[in-house]
Amino acid sequence: MNLSKLREAEAQFLYRYPGGFQNEEMQQVVAKRHNVVKLSEYAATALAKKNFAKPGTLLDDIVKIASRSSMVSRFEKPKFRDYVNGLARGDREYLVAGYKRLLHGKQEQGFNDVLDVLTEGKLAKWSLMTIHLHHFRPQEEVFVKPTTTKNVIRQFELEDLEYRPRPSWSFYERYRSVIGDMKAQVDPSLSPNNAAFTGFLMMSTAVDR
Repeated sequence: MNLSKLREAEAQFLYRYPGGFQNEEMQQVVAKRHNVVKLSEYAATALAKKNFAKPGTLLDDIVKIASRSSMVSRFEKPKFRDYVNGLARGDREYLVAGYKRLLHGKQEQGFNDVLDVLTEGKLAKWSLMTIHLHHFRPQEEVFVKPTTTKNVIRQFELEDLEYRPRPSWSFYERYRSVIGDMKAQVDPSLSPNNAAFTGFLMMSTAVDR
């Protein structure tokens, strides 16, 4: 990590938006474009471990979260909805078990289980693989947006991170760890949640370019 670049980006952002994401102008921008807080509150309830006892309802909520998220492409939303709703019973059960492991158990196994199912539907996209993780634990998990992620790796010279279009647990785990390290180096006002923090990084790379 190039710490000097990160600190420079922090200084520029706080100069432009004193108070970081608590700045009134920034709050208006976020409220207009994104619904992270409300959807994360919904996800915390809908994806609670006890709800996995009702797989039909659980998958409905999985679809709703992806469909309502401002961070998922409008082209991916209907494809994901139609694919999940059209799965055979055995595949639906396998997908539910995968999400349960991903959110409440052995994350790597769950990640790969969900990836297997989405790959069959040609929906193995970073956005769809990480949107539920992020909304369920917005302070801990990260949303991987391809363009933003590639620019952040380049701009801040993140070592041992090579972005690939096909999602993998090894990349996700490492990227999540690096984002946590970067957050620890800057003012807390830049990271009310991880989506906000990566948003700050995204805006910094845009300015640099």
